[in-house]
Amino acid sequence: MSLIKSISGIRGTIGGAVGNSLTPNDIISFVAAFGSWLKDNDATRKKIVIGRDARLSGEAIAKIVSGVLQSIGLDVIDLELSTTPTVEMAVTAENALGGIILTASHNPKEWNALKLLNARGEFISAKDISQVLARVETHDYQYAEVNDLGTYSTKSDYLNHHIEAIKSLPLVNTEAIKNKKYKVVVDAVNSTGGIAVPILLRSLGVETIELLNCEPTGDFAHNPEPLTENLTELHEKMLTGNYDIGIAVDPDVDRLVLMCENGEPFNEEYTLVAIADYILSHQKGNTVSNLSSTKALKDITNLHGGKYFASAVGEVNVVEKMKEVDAIIGGEGNGGVIYPALHYGRDALVGIGLLLSHLATGNSTMSALKSKYPQYFMYKHKIELQDDLSMETVLKKIKLKFPDYEFTTIDGIKIENDNSWIHLRKSNTEPVIRIYSEANTYEQAQKLAYEVRDLLI
Repeated sequence: MSLIKSISGIRGTIGGAVGNSLTPNDIISFVAAFGSWLKDNDATRKKIVIGRDARLSGEAIAKIVSGVLQSIGLDVIDLELSTTPTVEMAVTAENALGGIILTASHNPKEWNALKLLNARGEFISAKDISQVLARVETHDYQYAEVNDLGTYSTKSDYLNHHIEAIKSLPLVNTEAIKNKKYKVVVDAVNSTGGIAVPILLRSLGVETIELLNCEPTGDFAHNPEPLTENLTELHEKMLTGNYDIGIAVDPDVDRLVLMCENGEPFNEEYTLVAIADYILSHQKGNTVSNLSSTKALKDITNLHGGKYFASAVGEVNVVEKMKEVDAIIGGEGNGGVIYPALHYGRDALVGIGLLLSHLATGNSTMSALKSKYPQYFMYKHKIELQDDLSMETVLKKIKLKFPDYEFTTIDGIKIENDNSWIHLRKSNTEPVIRIYSEANTYEQAQKLAYEVRDLLI
């Protein structure tokens, strides 16, 4: 069993001992600490927004979370089954203190998490997380007296508000999408994307939609991380040649992965690349992605006359860098698109609107669109985290092994030259070391990752 505390929230497996997994006791202390921290930082507001993906544990956890928040005097607005970006947008629309999203994102069904949002509907910072965790350790929170208990209400219309906001964006061309009469397959891995994505597509004028795993049961039909190897059913559908585009999302709908009309993976890394190409073709500006994302975004940004910047891994770090450099598009290479014209959060729904607009106005197929971009190959590997691992020792070994590479240490260790890079870091969401590499061929990327792995074991 596992319990992980990071900038990605409080994440753990369900069942087990207190302090070693995400138990009701742990949820109570974390939520009470977070709610108290919000109240102490803003005494003028009482509302807080919560929402959840369709995980089996979600409803039970939501009841605990809402009860604790009311018990410390906050008024809970529960979106119930929702998406991460929808909850983020609802926080600002409600002028709330903050929000909590109940989702473990790409983790398997035995996991769940509390993703913590500030009043801007953005993930709280590492500094803020440390303050919340300090309150957990010292039990620095108080419950309200009976006359000061918070209220509870539900709202079910925010997904529609979210979709209408997407459609109102100048670069989302609903008419062009409708005229193309696209045939689309959607794999929503039995979570809330099965509700949100079809509604969005129909609103954009897409009439032919094949649904795979779109019943929000929370009993995931396959590994919920939307990687090519997990999307075999979607791949088989696309191989029939009857559809124009395949769409896959993760359980909380902040990652978008695409598949070409011929069954060829578009590659999760190129979701952001393609959308950035579309945005930059209409507006000159800067871009940001994290250190583990493809070099193709930098190439495309340079081609359009903009500047590319890299951030540490984690949505909060990407957003911070985007604000710092005034980026007009950014995100993470895992299919996470952040479009500030809508909001500062990874959003698969706005990604779909922009991608389909790009495809429709360019009179292109998915495979033709993919072929226009610089082709790099990435290899992603992970090994179990060793408690005694010293990153300083690892850095020394890597410098000896790769003397001709440039080094970056703002988030783990990244080395790169003109044609390849390797990035290793401790995960924010799993007890593992992630090793990502990219090169001109898959074989070369894999070889580089294994060479680094061998230095760790």
